[in-house]
This record gives sequence, C-alpha cells and structure tokens, in this order.
Amino acid sequence: MAKLYFYYASMNAGKSTNLLQADFNYRERGMATMLFTAAIDDRFAEGTISSRIGLTAPATPFDAMTDIAACVRDGHAHEELSCVLVDEAQFLSPVQVDQLARIADVIGIPVLAYGLRTDFLGALFPGSARLLALADALIEIKSVCTCGRKATMNLRVDDRGNAVPEGKQTEIGGNDRYVALCRRHFTEALDR
Repeated sequence: MAKLYFYYASMNAGKSTNLLQADFNYRERGMATMLFTAAIDDRFAEGTISSRIGLTAPATPFDAMTDIAACVRDGHAHEELSCVLVDEAQFLSPVQVDQLARIADVIGIPVLAYGLRTDFLGALFPGSARLLALADALIEIKSVCTCGRKATMNLRVDDRGNAVPEGKQTEIGGNDRYVALCRRHFTEALDR
C-alpha cells in the first residue's frame, strides 16, 4: 500500500539532498519518478531542485493553481510512476496536500514530500499543517544549532545578522536570510 510521507526539518538540514538521493535510488533501479518544486523559490534555475552540496534535478514547478493530481495522472498514463517527490512542500496548498494523499491512496503511488514545518516566527505553514494532519509517516530530518543541539526553528535575519521579528510568512532566501537554531537560541535572538 502506497503512503504519503512528510520529511520535515529546519533550514539547511539536507531536505533537498535527501529527496534527490531518494529519486536517484528509484531511477537507478529503472523506476520512473515525478518531481515537483515550488515555483516561488527562485534561488536556482526554474523547474530545478538544487541542494547546497551541488546536486540538481529537473522538476515540475508548482504554484497554488497547479493541479498536482492531474499532472501525476498524465505522467502516470505516459510512463508508470513508482514515486512522486515534492520539494519545498511547505508551499503546497491544503488542497494540493489532499491531492497527494489521494495519489497515494487511489492511484497507489508513494508520495515523499520534503519541507519546512514552521516559518520564521514558529508558525506552521498551511501546507505543512495539512501534511502533519494527513501524512502516513512523519520523519524529522535533523539539523544542528550553533550550540550543538538539534535545530528546530528558522530565524530570519537582516543583512547584518540581526533577528527579524515581523514580516510576510514567505520570504525566499538561504543562508543569507535564515539561520537554523534550537528553540532556546531562537527565542533569545527574537527577545534581543
């Protein structure tokens, strides 16, 4: 029976690297996959999943209007898919997460979604909240705070490294805009 998996972590934990490794494992065994990534993430080439260690793969970009279920049905009709992999899953809409669950339940294709659990203020993203509610398996990918403890929070920083305590939930960035911290150091940084 196919399942919906949600792999979540803070920034810089290796989510995209893990996704690309899973994709490689399927393809190495002659199995077809379909990859998705958020169109809003413009840090790299459009329609590309990129990891910080240099691995890349082409992917179908999605936004709030993308019918992921239709894309998968079309792809599966063309070539039998063994797995669907989604990067930046926090940017999925709740409806798209429901589609992913149906892909696993009805079509029978495993779905591996990778993303952030919370934003820069510790609030759930809508897509992540729905994944936490529906996923058959929740897998935390570990990252490390500057103190050596497990990093679970994503601190947004300005160009001088100071904590940013307010703003839009979504602001695309990497190490230049976010620091993964444990909850204690995250709270301390926001309280300064």
